[in-house]
Amino acid sequence: MPMTILIVDDDKNFIETLEDGLKLKNVEAVVKVAKSAREALDQLAAVLPSVIILDIQLPDMHGVEFLRLIRESARLKKVPVVFISAKYTEPADRSEAMLAGAGAFFSKPIDIDELWKELSYLLGRSGGAGLDNKK
Repeated sequence: MPMTILIVDDDKNFIETLEDGLKLKNVEAVVKVAKSAREALDQLAAVLPSVIILDIQLPDMHGVEFLRLIRESARLKKVPVVFISAKYTEPADRSEAMLAGAGAFFSKPIDIDELWKELSYLLGRSGGAGLDNKK
């Protein structure tokens, strides 16, 4: 069964680039996209993702606030979350994200190989399925 990746980001170009990068890595995954925290919460009500890739700067909520909100849910608290940000890249931003429960933090633009290594590590730690890519 393929893993499910929820990308929460309002940057269409980033989403397309990330999806293309995962395809090039031959990652078997169902990719869901939410362009706001509200859309993500709606999707999370129906789907339990293997991992969440989360932008810090969302149009309707700060990403760290969103992470704290989902960490309150017994169902979602163990889902690995990887932060991605173009704007919030200072050490204090990274610390705040990690203290809120993020598994990793990447600055845009990201290196898809490094992201995949981190996703594989986090999914392995959480007992996630679908780690093997065909490449």
